[in-house]
Amino acid sequence: MTTEAQTDTAAEAQPAGSCCSAAPRDAAAGEPGGVTTVYLVTGMTCGHCEGAVGEEISALPGVTSVTAEAATGRVTVASEAPLDEAAVRAAVDEAGYELTGRA
Repeated sequence: MTTEAQTDTAAEAQPAGSCCSAAPRDAAAGEPGGVTTVYLVTGMTCGHCEGAVGEEISALPGVTSVTAEAATGRVTVASEAPLDEAAVRAAVDEAGYELTGRA
């Protein structure tokens, strides 16, 4: 088996689903002068989970940066103005996880 064939096989062996999407963890570069809020999210176990949460929150209006950390459950969100917590909760729910509050 060639190296190229091994790489293709490894890519096919990865599980599918929201947990295993290849979305980036950092949604966008943060901008100075905004608001930074740290939320606690349960259920994240890996980088793909971080990406799913980051992708959903980054779609909210005014969000400039999202960094999710599965190991701590902390999700740091930078935005132009304070976000509606219900909207953040809905985004986290859409990703398949639970927002338990602020850190």
